[in-house]
Parts: sequence; C-alpha cells; structure tokens
Amino acid sequence: MSFNLMNIGTSGVRSSSELLQTTSKNIANLNTVGYVRERTEHATLIGNQVGRGETVRMLNEFAQKQLIRDVSSQSYYNQFVTESTRVDTLFGEESNNLNTSINSMFNNLQEAMNLPSSTVTRSLFLTDAQNLIDQMDRLSGIVFDQNNIVNEQLSIYSQEANNLIQKISDLNGKVGALNANPDNDNASSVLNERDQAIKDLAELVDIETLNGSNGEKLVFLGSGQAVVMENGAFNLFSLDGDPDPNRKELTLDVTDGNAVALQVDQTKLQGQIGGLLAFRDEILIPAQNQLGQIGLALADAFNQQNKLGMDLDGNLGGNIFEIPTAAGLPHRSNTGTAQLAATLEAGKGKEIPANDFRVTYNAGNLTIAAIDSQGNTVGNATTVPYAATINSTTVPAGTDLFGLQLNFTATPANGDVFDVKLNAAAAGTMKLATDRAESLALASPIRTESGTSNVSTATISVGSVTNTTPATSNFTAAPPSLTNGTITLQKTGTTNQYTLTDGSGTTTFTATPPLENILAQAGGAFANYGFDFNIDGEPSTGDTYTIEFNTGGFDDNRNGLALSQLQSGQLVRQNVVTTAVADNLKTFNEAYAGLVTEIGVVANQAKTNGAAYDALAAQSEAWFESVSGVNLDEEAANLLRFQQSYSASAQILSAARTVFDTLLSAAR
Repeated sequence: MSFNLMNIGTSGVRSSSELLQTTSKNIANLNTVGYVRERTEHATLIGNQVGRGETVRMLNEFAQKQLIRDVSSQSYYNQFVTESTRVDTLFGEESNNLNTSINSMFNNLQEAMNLPSSTVTRSLFLTDAQNLIDQMDRLSGIVFDQNNIVNEQLSIYSQEANNLIQKISDLNGKVGALNANPDNDNASSVLNERDQAIKDLAELVDIETLNGSNGEKLVFLGSGQAVVMENGAFNLFSLDGDPDPNRKELTLDVTDGNAVALQVDQTKLQGQIGGLLAFRDEILIPAQNQLGQIGLALADAFNQQNKLGMDLDGNLGGNIFEIPTAAGLPHRSNTGTAQLAATLEAGKGKEIPANDFRVTYNAGNLTIAAIDSQGNTVGNATTVPYAATINSTTVPAGTDLFGLQLNFTATPANGDVFDVKLNAAAAGTMKLATDRAESLALASPIRTESGTSNVSTATISVGSVTNTTPATSNFTAAPPSLTNGTITLQKTGTTNQYTLTDGSGTTTFTATPPLENILAQAGGAFANYGFDFNIDGEPSTGDTYTIEFNTGGFDDNRNGLALSQLQSGQLVRQNVVTTAVADNLKTFNEAYAGLVTEIGVVANQAKTNGAAYDALAAQSEAWFESVSGVNLDEEAANLLRFQQSYSASAQILSAARTVFDTLLSAAR
C-alpha cells in the first residue's frame, strides 16, 4: 500500500512540478516578443499513474498565417500613408502652389499689355516668368528628394529582409537538429524565434509559408518566388536600376548571383517595401511627369505665340523659354553604341502626355511607346521608319509622336531600347531663353488700313498671324519686313471680284462671302504668306485696303492679347488614350489642380484602406493572442491550482512515509 502511495505521490509531485514550471515560464515571458504560450499535458499510465508530461506550444497555424497576411497589408498602407501624406501636405501649401505663380505671370502680362512700350512692365513679366521656373524647380526638388528618401529606405529595408531570410534559413537548420532530440528544452525557443523572424519579414514584404520536411518552414513571396527553401537554401533581395539608376527595382539573386536574377512583381509585394514602391510609382513619378508636362506645354505655347509677334526692338519675336533636352537612357542589354537625345518638337507642347517613353529599334524601324511608372505600354505604340532625326516632318502625316523630337548619334543595333524621361527632367531644368524685357513680343508684325477714299463702310480686320519663319512665310528677319512689300486689295466692278497686288505681282480672283481669309481665297503664293485678314461688310467698286509690316508699332498689344489668352487655352494633354471626340486637353491651372487633387485622393484612399487593415490586423492579433498569448489572470489561477496540487501530492508522500515507518516499527 505504501509503495503505491509512494508512486502516486512521486508522480503527482513530478507532474505538478512540471505544470508549475510551464506556468512560471509563461508568466516570466509575459512581455517577451514572439513568445508563444506553452501547456504541459500528461497521459495516464497503467494503474492510473500520471505519466511524463509533454510541453506543447499553443499555436493555431491558421490564425498565425492570417496574422502574417494582415500585418503585411497593414505595414504596406502605414508606409504608403506616411510617405504620401508628407507629399500631399507639401503640394497643398499655398507657398508651393504653382497656380499662384502662373496667375501672377499672366497678371503681369496684362500690365505689360496696358503699357506695351514700357520696359518696366515687361521686366515684371520676365521676373514672374523666372519665379514660375523657380517654383517648378522647387516642386521638382521636393519630388526628387522624396525619391532619394525612397531609395535610401529601400536599401535599408532590403538589407533587413535579407538578414531575416538568412536568419529563418539558419533557424530551419536548428529546428531540424532539435527534432532529432525531442527532449531538448531549446526547441520551443528556436521555434518562437523563427516565427517572430517570419512575422518581421512579413512586415517588410508579403510572404506565404509552407511546412517542409523535418520541421522546416519554406517561405515564398506573395508573387510566388521562393526566398527560403529546403536544406538551408535561400535567395536574397538586391536593388538594381536598369536603365534609370535613380529608379531602384527589387530583384532576387539566385544561388549567390551565379544565375540570372529573378524579377519581382513589385505591385504584389505589400509590406513596407511594397508601400515604398507603390508610393514612388503612384505618386512621385506621376507628379514629376505632370509637373514637367505643364512646364513644357506652357513654355512651348509661349514660345510659339511670341514668335508670331514683334518685340520692342522692332524684330520678329523669339523664344521666351528654353526647352530642355533629355538624354535617352540605354538599357543594359543594348549591344549598339548609339546615343539618343530627346526634346519637345517646337509647336507640339499640347501633344506630350504626362508619361515616360520607350524607344525600341528593330529591323530599320523605331517603335515609340508611352509607358507607365512600371514600364508597361499605355495605349498604342507608334512605329516609324528609322531616321537620325525623328519629328513630325520626317514621319507620315497624322503619326502620333507624343510631341517628341528624337535625335540619334548613330543607327542603333537591333533590339536596342532607350527610355526617355523628358517630362521628369523638364520641371527642374527649365530656363528663360532671354533676360531682355524688350524680347516680349506684344505687337503684331502686320497692320491693316482701309483706303481714305473708300465709298463703302466695309472695314478690314486687324489680321491674324500664323507663321513668321522667313523660309516658309512672307516675312524677312533682318531687317524685319514683308518679303514682297505692302499688299493692296482693291474691289473691281465685277461682283465678288478683287485684285491683290504686292511686289510679286498682281492677281485677280473671285472671293466667296463671307469675306474671310482673303489671302487663302486668293490662293497661289498668297496662301502661304503666314498671315491673313477678313473684310467686314460689302466693299464698293474701287475701295482699297492695305496690309504692311507694322514698323514702329510699339504701342500695339495685339500679340500680347493672344499671349494672355494662353492662360485659358486647352493646351495640356490629359491622356495617352483618347478618341476624336473626347475632351482630352486641359488648361495649365486645371492640369496643376488635377495633380494636387490626384495626390490628395490617392493619399486619402490609402488612409481609408489603412484604417481598414489596422482593424483587420488588430482582430487577427487578438485571435492569435487568444490562443498563443499569455493571459496573466489565467496563469495566476493556474499557479495557485498547481501549487495546491503540488502540496497535496507532497502530503501523499508524507502519508506514505508515515505508513512505511509504522510498518517498519511493527516489524521490530
């Protein structure tokens, strides 16, 4: 009897001691990161004896995987919101508002129009034009600085991810060794450390796990690529920028770089790394491109209209802004030595979309495509025969070159690819082409007049100018004048018949009412003079009208009026993909307002989604902790219960000893 009592008491003390040890361990690790609550379970042996206990980790793998997924999404949006909110705030500040500078420049243009012969008001316009350039440069600098911050953080996060990947692989090896010795007390701590490393990795990138042989955990990216494999093999992240070194892309180095690196689908990364990349691709790159697009469209529109006027020196107008040139970025796989330079073709500012472009040479043809921030083609690419210079004059009419002019130093090799980032470079490199107030061409280079002896009340319009290039118009540059001198229009005695005369000769023609675009109706060389005029009313026989160069017309502001109308002109292309009837153009103010609104919308959407995933992550955490977390109240109750059990078992041992001593005494 005493022997049975001794066995019962001994097994009770041992089991209670094991239970107390497990409970104490749980309580001591209440605040240990990654600790999973343990429970000791005992089996019943023959004769209802208490067997040796087995300590197990209280882990719900489904809850753990759900927590990993939600933590990855939560980290993604937290990172995205942090970065996008900062840019949204910077662009939303009144001091950074580009529309303020645009409006101020046009306001000073209006002041210059009020006093067209004043150099003071013209100087104020140029000052505001420089302020606009400085404002674009400042906004571009903000975006550029944020991109540098993204690259720095990507470098840090990718190194952290690599450390965790290697750590998980090392811990897999330890788990395999511990599984060979089930009694090893270190097994739980190694598993906890590995699970915490997996959770930390999930905060950086989206991952999935599978159970491997011998207790290993295989880890894969959400896009499918393996990062931790069996038998200690693993792949590490690396950063590369091809062709743009400032746009880092994440790849996976395979077998220590001895094989071709795996491309990673960056749209599916999630985690902090995914949030950084999404912020760059959805906010920074589009913002930089839209800023450059607005600058290019505005500069080109001003240049083209200023060229149609006459400046304060009496010369034909020139460029106000200097259009930048961007070097094409060759892909690393290129085999040729050709270099590419890209700029905006003069007069094509309204055709350039807010995109980067990819130029590919193949079998004597060039393919030009607008691409998004991930390098995917947007809309339809344009294919044209190769030429050293590609612009609207070297390709078939109607070809969409996106407003680009491309210049090659040599013929590329087959398959050579170049990325053109003209928009991205433009906002920070725009300059004034002149610092002379006199260069602002407010006057029109032609003037019209009705004959003093005219009988009718019909009048001649002030005329409109469409081309002042000496090689293709009726203008000369030095000295500025009309190539064929003064033009005279006279009404003949025949209905709707008129005679045009200038230095090139005389032509008689019949005009079709209404009497608009008279030179175009006259035809011949007159149709290409680069300007035209209308007659309002019905001229009488013998009435005459003259058109001549506007010599000394410095108080004229007709071209200034056309310049001021650019503010309300639809001159900024909205989308690459469009239709013939779509409204695909915006004003400068609308374009910038759309940029700021788009940043704000994307940032607020991220906040909303982030709040949802915060709630999901909290719910998953609560679910996981309800099983694996330490509940202090529960453990304290267990501690008292197992302490009483231990005391009771000790009493059994004491009783057994007393009985045994009594039996020994009786035997004596």
